[in-house]
Amino acid sequence: MGVVLLALGLVLVVEGLVYVLAPSLVEDMLAALRNMPVEARRVAGALALVTGLALIWFAAALGVDLFTSR
Repeated sequence: MGVVLLALGLVLVVEGLVYVLAPSLVEDMLAALRNMPVEARRVAGALALVTGLALIWFAAALGVDLFTSR
């Protein structure tokens, strides 16, 4: 459970930084997403998913214990 809370906290920190540092960029990105075809958004989401899984796998390969909360 601790790993899930840590991961969620890190996601919220990164998301919050984007809104704090570049709020107008967020509006531009949302407009670009609206203009992007659904299939392209699906591919971008799949690439983000695969990248995230690869990073988790790499962290585990480096010895990070992902499932033990201390």
